Amino acid sequence: MGLQGVMLFVKDFERMTRFYRDVLRLQPIEATRLDNWVEFEGEGGRLQLHAIPAAIAADIQIDSPPRPREHGGVKLTFAVGDVASTLQTIAGMGLPLLERPWGDTDAVDPEGNVFGLQRIA
Repeated sequence: MGLQGVMLFVKDFERMTRFYRDVLRLQPIEATRLDNWVEFEGEGGRLQLHAIPAAIAADIQIDSPPRPREHGGVKLTFAVGDVASTLQTIAGMGLPLLERPWGDTDAVDPEGNVFGLQRIA
């Protein structure tokens, strides 16, 4: 059995799509893309973003900068070519970086989801 993918429900679908495409360099799969759905192909499976329906999203507040959701049950990790440069880009967007006591730095996406970065092997 293998992991096929992970889905995030998102409030600002377009912003989150741009973030994962432009900052983390994930490639959208245009053949499966819908107005409220996008899949990104990755070596370890697919990241899927699904827009939260507008009636529900209207009641969700995302702070600016977003408050890290550190107590959720999921933390994603992405492989990138240059961890330091990617963290610098994220910090330059005004998004939080989380310095960990064990020496790692986690990042936060525009809606507060915490994720880790590792250098591509």
